[in-house]
Amino acid sequence: MNAANTAWILTSTALVLFMTLPGLALFYAGLVRSKNTISVLAQCLVIAVLASVVWFVIAYSLAFSGEGSYIGDLSKVFLRTVGLQSLSGDIPETLFVMFQMTFAIITPGLVVGAFVERIKFSAVIIFTVLWLIIVYAPATHWVWGGGWLAKMGVLDFAGGLVVHTTAGVSALVIAYYLGPRKDFPKSFNPPHSPVLAMIGACMLWVGWFGFNAGSALAANANAGMAMLVTHISAATATITWMFIDWLKNGKPGLVGMITGMIAGLATVTPASGFIGPAGAIFLGLLSGSVCYYCVGFVKFKMKIDDSLDVFAVHGVGGILGTLFAGILATANFGGLGLEKSALDQTMVQIIGIATVALLSFVGTVIIVKIIQATSGLRVSESQEINEGLDFGSHGESSYNL
Repeated sequence: MNAANTAWILTSTALVLFMTLPGLALFYAGLVRSKNTISVLAQCLVIAVLASVVWFVIAYSLAFSGEGSYIGDLSKVFLRTVGLQSLSGDIPETLFVMFQMTFAIITPGLVVGAFVERIKFSAVIIFTVLWLIIVYAPATHWVWGGGWLAKMGVLDFAGGLVVHTTAGVSALVIAYYLGPRKDFPKSFNPPHSPVLAMIGACMLWVGWFGFNAGSALAANANAGMAMLVTHISAATATITWMFIDWLKNGKPGLVGMITGMIAGLATVTPASGFIGPAGAIFLGLLSGSVCYYCVGFVKFKMKIDDSLDVFAVHGVGGILGTLFAGILATANFGGLGLEKSALDQTMVQIIGIATVALLSFVGTVIIVKIIQATSGLRVSESQEINEGLDFGSHGESSYNL
């Protein structure tokens, strides 16, 4: 066991959990109407605790055990072979389990943004459990657990495929089946608290250093570069989004700035361990502009109410970062270099994007059908429009004035 690496991954694990609780929870809560704030916080919390237990019981084993190309085995169900002396590389396996658990927590948490203000709480519970087993665990095994994409040499340092592509595609699917909010797309209620959203987004930014730099699984130069390019991409994307918003709407909105920030963070994630600062600038410019366009495309062209833009920001961002990782990793762009040619690596990246997106699409359709046949997806019209999900689903009010 390496003490320095262990100390850094202990810190990173806390940072990644901090991204969901309270970062993502506050970010999303600030973006909805005040009558739905508690519902969003409750959804993020229940996903975190459910994912923790599912990861312990079966999902870790399916993701990180066995020699199978497509799914792990059951040798580590209930962590039965993971003990005090077990190592994963040169850190305790218990710590690796916990670090990866925080990724399994935030990934379905991201999907919350697609179905806020209209989904049944019971549907969130069923979705989380099934999605982690059907979609997340296989995708993780393919990319990080020694599966077929790993053997092909796909580049996904911290989750462009495993986290952002799976969450983004699944968000689009569930938003489609759930249907739009009653006032969509004619009118939009503004976020009830951009202040909360800003606080949550900044917590995500800080936590993302554990997400990306922690994925080096060591306290080394690779972690340092991953941290640097993560920050540069986020800053560049924020500036890019801000100026586009300013030119289009006449004023630079705070909600737009933090949305651009998240886009920059999501986009650099898969490439963060392979690129240099020049690549980070490119990804920041790309995400700040392309994701901005995709927000409007999903809402007004596809007419899908992905309420908090999960697909446009996380899905598109993760796909862009994964696609360009092979090019930006070359020495010409200041990257760390490749074993394959940039063209060959990009073909592998495209295969990874297509297959993980297909898994996410098919798996989420199956899960939605199961939920529709059991608990149902959507709250009543009266609950959605009049009382809101805070009181309707949880019997509490966000603000008792």
